[in-house]
Amino acid sequence: MQKILFCCLAGSSLLSPLTSAHAQSSASDTLKPAAPAVPAVPAKAAPPVKVEAPDTTPSVSVSAERPTGRIDRQVYEVKSDIGSTNGTAADALSNVPSVAVDPDGSVTLRGSSNVQILIDGKPSAMMQGDSRGATLNAMAADDIDSVEVINNPGAQFGNEAGGGPILNLVMKRNRKPGGFATVNANRGIGGRYNASTSGTYNEGPWGFQGGINFRHDGRNSEGEVTRERLDRVTGAFAPSSQSSVNNGLNDSLGLNGTVNYNLGANDTLAASVSLNNRSNDQRSRDRYINGDSDGNTIGDYVRSTARSGDSHNYSWGGRYDHKGELPGETLKIDLRVSSANNESDSDYANVYAIATGNAVDTRARQHSQTGNRIVDFSGDYERPLAGGVAKLGYKVADNSSSFDTLYTDIDPRSLIETVNPMRSNRFELDERTIALYGSYQMRLSERWGALAGLRAEYTDLTVRQITSDIEATNNYINYIPSLFATYKVNDESNLRFSYAHRIRRPSAGDLNPYVIYRDEFNVSAGNPKLKPTQTDSFEVGYETKLWGLESSLRAYHRRDKDAIVDYRYFISDNVLLTTRENGEGSHSSGMEFSLSGKLTPSLTLNTSGNLARSQQQSQDDLGNVSTRTANSLSGRARLNYQLNTANQVQVALQMQGKTLSGQGYRSPNNTVNINWRHTVTPQLSLVMNVTDVFSSNKMETVINSASLRETSTRRFDGRMIYVGLSYRLGGPSASRDGDSPRFGPPGGRGPGGPGGPGPGGPGAEG
Repeated sequence: MQKILFCCLAGSSLLSPLTSAHAQSSASDTLKPAAPAVPAVPAKAAPPVKVEAPDTTPSVSVSAERPTGRIDRQVYEVKSDIGSTNGTAADALSNVPSVAVDPDGSVTLRGSSNVQILIDGKPSAMMQGDSRGATLNAMAADDIDSVEVINNPGAQFGNEAGGGPILNLVMKRNRKPGGFATVNANRGIGGRYNASTSGTYNEGPWGFQGGINFRHDGRNSEGEVTRERLDRVTGAFAPSSQSSVNNGLNDSLGLNGTVNYNLGANDTLAASVSLNNRSNDQRSRDRYINGDSDGNTIGDYVRSTARSGDSHNYSWGGRYDHKGELPGETLKIDLRVSSANNESDSDYANVYAIATGNAVDTRARQHSQTGNRIVDFSGDYERPLAGGVAKLGYKVADNSSSFDTLYTDIDPRSLIETVNPMRSNRFELDERTIALYGSYQMRLSERWGALAGLRAEYTDLTVRQITSDIEATNNYINYIPSLFATYKVNDESNLRFSYAHRIRRPSAGDLNPYVIYRDEFNVSAGNPKLKPTQTDSFEVGYETKLWGLESSLRAYHRRDKDAIVDYRYFISDNVLLTTRENGEGSHSSGMEFSLSGKLTPSLTLNTSGNLARSQQQSQDDLGNVSTRTANSLSGRARLNYQLNTANQVQVALQMQGKTLSGQGYRSPNNTVNINWRHTVTPQLSLVMNVTDVFSSNKMETVINSASLRETSTRRFDGRMIYVGLSYRLGGPSASRDGDSPRFGPPGGRGPGGPGGPGPGGPGAEG
């Protein structure tokens, strides 16, 4: 076992993002149009919202009407969505082109689930593993300023939680003197409700920002699985089915706070903390029917589950920013610590109508506890050099994961509990990383600019299978290159080119070989033989104005070697094991487009689409190798109509195409959402959100292999309605330009003002 672990872990890589105090701030500073820098800002950009950065050089701004293109990313503003005051982070991501978010919080980008989600450019334990979905459904969208889509991450980014493309949530920051505050309260159908408040106060060298939000919501669901398994004796297929109903609304409470202090004109200190707690209570009822190859029903029973538990998440950090003597010279040092802990207890009761063999009514209990803790210490130095901009950075990180499951069988008569060793296990994984990166950006000519980078990373990894008393260690070095280029065609058009090599290493859950019980028909396990996935990604994009609208067209190609995919096979007559395997290989290509702007003074259009072709090779449990392809068209269109000065309506259509998944595929689905905002007073607004108007959203996966035919469908509550009030303190609303009203002394000098440099523009850490 130890040798297997050594072999599978050799060559895998942890490529953590090494950003200057924060990845967005770091990359933005690198790519801003400073004197010697690349002309990365397209001349077609809408009038920008100026943001004060630590070095006081204007950073690239974000337009509420359209995405802003940079040399290595696209930036989409959340405040252009009028439903953000009562939505969640999952809702905000759903409006980003080529991003799809399932009701349970699963995220895909261009059909790939291998997506990193960062908060202010930093990895967070709350955005990894099982914690991600709950966090996205609990975080208030109103706390997010913008979403950065980084399909080909540069050298400053590593590969936490997958090493794939990055979605960076840039949280709201305000550096204007005085005070600002908003209060939101919303009521939804089915007993759902939420409320939040946030505010800032800046005076002299001090700046304070914080917020609190509470939500009572969730998504009930119904599911159905029809399955046919190959009987290898008769050669015929035997049917089985599962129907389920899940109910449960949960409470979540989130707090966050930031303090900034300007030591002088060139130095700034910042500290931040955030907490999030969420309950995990649920009731479910599943019916299982099992048949034989002759069409006879040989098993029929109902399992009832009562689940309770909580998740406790936190993060804290500190940052130091220094502005050097040279124009654009900065030093940034950042420390971040985050933790996510999830605990749940599930009580099971099986009642048989038709028992297979000697099966009798049973009871059982399962206690599960997972934990993840990330310590991230990074820094970087940037300065002009030889007509360009050079950046050097380092990162020291520790990532600890743990899984602990205790399953006990309960005697229905004596109620004595006995530990089931086949369903109990404890597993731990520790990763320690030291990374260095360097990048150089320069103007090659009046039209050409380039940014090249290289990242070197040393990783030390320890795996402990405590249940089996097995421990394995390994260490290795990886080198990750990236290259970006921009060509200015004319004052309204730009060409962009990018290439990045990435590594996706297996996660702790992917490697843990112990079988985890899901239900009587389904179990899962990791695979210690997994190899890391090697990915090469290419992209070329063209941005211009078309019929007076901002438009872009991007062609991309992504090639994976040893792609990690789901693999399923039967370990008994009716128990299906889901594990992970390295596929023979896969690749995907596509064309992504966007078109946005004002069709009339009152009507704004934001639309995008992705025409993709993907191919994947896989092997079933009979040894058959198959190549599957999928052509899909995904897209979204959002119309925003200003009825009058007091009323604004927004209609959004989202369509997700067919995507490959392991031995099967995900079927297409679509939703329609409607939002309405009514301005009651300059400070008070009434907002109504209607999500999934036609109750059409569903998750359906199909598998058709030589030994397994399965269709799994899951539907959620469907149409969801929220009505709420949003109140802005301090004077006339400035929603037209996105500024909040202010209160407090108007002459105060906040961070970033005359008192000294602030800690950054949108996405700055702290």
